[in-house]
Amino acid sequence: MATGLKLMRAVRVFEFGGPEVLKLQSDVAVPIPKSHQVLIKVHACGVNPVETYIRSGTYSRKPLLPYTPGSDVAGVVEAVGDNVSAFKKGDRVFTNNTISGGYAEYALAADHTVYMLPEKLDFKQGAAIGIPYFTAYRALLHSARVKAGESVLVHGASGGVGIAACQIARAYGLKVLGTAGTEEGQKIVLQNGAHEVFNHREVNYIDKIKKSVGEKGVDVIIEMLANVNLSNDLKLLSYGGRVMIVGSRGPIEINPRDTMANETSIIGVAVLSSTKVGKEEEFQQFAAGLQAGMEIGWLKPVIGSQYPLEKVAQAHENIIHGSGAAGKMILLL
Repeated sequence: MATGLKLMRAVRVFEFGGPEVLKLQSDVAVPIPKSHQVLIKVHACGVNPVETYIRSGTYSRKPLLPYTPGSDVAGVVEAVGDNVSAFKKGDRVFTNNTISGGYAEYALAADHTVYMLPEKLDFKQGAAIGIPYFTAYRALLHSARVKAGESVLVHGASGGVGIAACQIARAYGLKVLGTAGTEEGQKIVLQNGAHEVFNHREVNYIDKIKKSVGEKGVDVIIEMLANVNLSNDLKLLSYGGRVMIVGSRGPIEINPRDTMANETSIIGVAVLSSTKVGKEEEFQQFAAGLQAGMEIGWLKPVIGSQYPLEKVAQAHENIIHGSGAAGKMILLL
């Protein structure tokens, strides 16, 4: 059969809305790689909260309809376009930015966003690297400019980005505090680099953090749910401390005075913005740091709930309304 006629299963979104707009189709054409593109046979794809915001139409960036969601894919190179020298058919790879969408049997990616997947990590772990690790690395090392010896609080540490942040912060010599809402989540946070963990469902957990860090406060906070926590975060910071906003699901009222006495900063982090023109170099730098983590062994994604492609709507429902993350959510193909 001619390559142009190959069909695959893929999730398609024809209108913005709730999880029910995710439609699994079995007659989608397999994309053909052009120059500097790689076609990956997908084994696993990560599910990220941002994909639910994009699907609902509330995100700042709206894809053209119809589209296939998903950016974090791991699998095997199926074919390469012209001018691709770094990869060949059969290579185990992962990417953090597909062109054609990752919730599919095959996905297209630009060759500079594709990375070799070491043998010691399986495809599920490969699919958990992308957005979580690049976001955490960007937040800590690029935007917050953390230094060894500083303290970091990862607010919501048991999900994909949270675990990545704990592992990276610990590897770079920081004192790591994490929060999680379930016992299982707390255990995972401690196993992945945190020195201490707090239950953010306890009424007085902020007091416990204050007691732990003492007068000085926390140097950096990695914040997954700013619309709930930002006001409290500002009261926990040290002099010159900074809150890195990785996730927020709505507005929040804060008192700007809380930033003044300690001259603290609130900084937004969007890993997808690093793909803008001129940011390739930045991404290669993050990739080099993460590749070292894989080789040395501190970069070890923790896999949470797993869904077949047929259950994609359920996955989108659960990532937002589930009882608390414990590892990275994955679609299996």
